[in-house]
Formats: sequence, structure tokens, C-alpha cells
Amino acid sequence: MTRINSRVKEVLGSSTLAITARAKQLKADGHDVVNFAAGEPDFDTPDFIKQAAIKALDQGFTKYTPSTGMPSLREAIAKKLKQENGLTYSPNNIIVGCGAKHSVYSVIQVLTDIGDEVIIPTPYWVSYPEMVKIAGASPVFVETTSKENFKLTPAKLEAAISDKSRLLILNSPSNPTGVMYTKEELRAIADVCVKHKLYVLSDEIYEKLLYIDEPYVSIASLGQDIFDLTMTVNGVSKAYSMTGWRIGYAAVPDPEIADYMKKLQDHTTSNPTSISQHAALAAIEADQECVTEMAKAFKQRLILMMSLLDTIPEVSYIIPQGAFYIFVDVSKLGDSHDVATKILDEKHVALIPGEGFGAPGFVRMSFSTSEERIKEGVTRIKSWIETQK
Repeated sequence: MTRINSRVKEVLGSSTLAITARAKQLKADGHDVVNFAAGEPDFDTPDFIKQAAIKALDQGFTKYTPSTGMPSLREAIAKKLKQENGLTYSPNNIIVGCGAKHSVYSVIQVLTDIGDEVIIPTPYWVSYPEMVKIAGASPVFVETTSKENFKLTPAKLEAAISDKSRLLILNSPSNPTGVMYTKEELRAIADVCVKHKLYVLSDEIYEKLLYIDEPYVSIASLGQDIFDLTMTVNGVSKAYSMTGWRIGYAAVPDPEIADYMKKLQDHTTSNPTSISQHAALAAIEADQECVTEMAKAFKQRLILMMSLLDTIPEVSYIIPQGAFYIFVDVSKLGDSHDVATKILDEKHVALIPGEGFGAPGFVRMSFSTSEERIKEGVTRIKSWIETQK
């Protein structure tokens, strides 16, 4: 038997990618599949961003950049964080990575070690605990419930902290629930983190896709004490429909952390793709109307999907404030993995079961598809449920 690294052997496969692969195979086999499993916008990348990439190609920007990203891009990110989030960073403390996922991974690798514990509220994005395992640390899950709107409370955070606790991962708006923490809720969590000197990884990749009137708040903006403990991660994938371009970033408060992240990227990725960096620069510096228009379309789809789900008495959900997911309680129908598998096989509608998010009994439904497909997909789900009675 081949000898494999013990930490890598513990990593679980991605349930989102597995379901997506199965849905793609069904489609390739000629079936009409409604895809509610997508973790990316269905809109095309805006043309002005594509043109920036084409210009970069034409001008020969196809060579290595600094491993942490082009200086002009890091300066633009620092400016964005200052103007939009109230966060002041030197461009040298901005680490551009190959997508926000890569930036999350780099933060975890640099800040945690064997024997450390990383606190992860459930439901969580599927990759968080696996990244923690690769670092040799241990994920500590804190269960949140629908009655709490799937939000971590200060009391539950306090109870989870031990002398091994090193990092809290916070995702707002959340994948898979779409819930967003208020300023007051973040302040209460920040107080606990400051008290225990607990680092925070704030994953803010969905910050621009909001469906409420409340302003977005970065936890690091709530005072110098929490700023000094927070690693803010974001990127261009979701807001600008650039998932395949693979540009994300981490903003860190400490030059030492930034230096170690640089060293890690020096020896792993060399640099994010030069052409994609030019495209990301155009996206960040431009008028944000394209983002606003996409968020409006998503909000209309959300309203539609909720209205259709409301006609199915066997399911329920918490209203999302951001991202493009609804986390649906299907526990009355049976095991959520079985439910998702049967609906995919029998009705050709792809859903992501909640087990991969640490929340059995639920499925994640993405409304990143057309209104026509939303109507068709929910109709099929309702039809399947009728057959189970």
C-alpha cells in the first residue's frame, strides 16, 4: 500500500464538488438537470474586466509577479478596504492569493500548528475543517441552530475556548446559510476574542451580495484590539463573477504574519496568475454598478425561491441576508443525504446535503440560476415530496 501523509489521509472529499460532478454527468448523459448546487454566480464576468485581461495579454504581462501580488493590486485592495470597510492596512500587509480559498488556507497554515484548536461554528463551509486538519490542528465545532439564526453566540464561543484555542473562523454572510452578523453581534464576539487573545479569520467573500438595507460590517473595524487579532479574507470571485480567475486576498495586521504568508506562497504558488491580477485590478477600481445589478437580480431570485418553497409545508428555512444560498430544513423528509441523492437521481435537481456543512437534516439550495430554472426545480422537488406521502 502506498504511504500517504497522515494529515492528508484525514481530509474528506468535498460534498459540493461530488454532487456537482454527479449533476454534470447526468447532464452529459442527456438529462435536463436543474442545478441548485452551484457555488458560483451564473452571470458572465463583466466585459470591462475581460478587456483588462486581454489588454494585459496584448501588452505582454505574462511573467512572474511578486508572490504576494502586483504592488498596484495590493494598493487598490488597501484603498478598497479603507474606503468600504474602515480598515487601514499597508499594501505590504495585503497578501494576494490564488482565490479566497487559497488565502484562507494560507492564514490557517501560518497561524496554527499541531495541538492547536480552531473554533468553527456550524453550519460551516466544507473546506474549513479540512484545511485545519492539513495544518495539524484540530477543528472544534460549535453548533448553532435555526432558532439562533445559525449565528454563533458569545456564550457558546466562550464555552468552546480552551488553552489550546488559536483561531476562530467567522464567515459573514455565510455559506451555506446566507445569514449575516449585525454590528452588535460582531462586537459581542469581538469582546470574547479580545479577552482570550483569540485570532479571527473573517471570511468576507460574500460582502457585496446583500439583500437587506443594513450596511456590511467587518469585525476588524470595531476597534484596535480586535483589528490586531483579525485576518480579513476576501476576493473577486463572487462579487464580480470571476470564480475561475482565482484571485483572493488576505489583509493581516502584523508584518510578521504577512512575511510568513509571503514565504509560504514563495514556495507553493510563486504568484497568482498575472493576467488575472490585472483583471482583478480593473474590477476593484471600477464603478461597482455591475455588482449592484447582479445583487438586484439575486434578490429577485431569492424572493421567488422563497415564495415557491413556502408552498411546501414539509420544508422550512431561515431567510438569508446575503450570498446566494437558502439553507432548507428537510428533516421531515428523512436523511438529508438520501433526500438530496434521490431528488437528483429521480427528478434531476441538484442540491447539496447538509452533512458536508456539519448540519444534517438540511440541504443547501443555490439561487444562482435563472427564474425559469428556479420555478422548474422547485416544482420538481415539490412533485417528489408528493410521491413520498
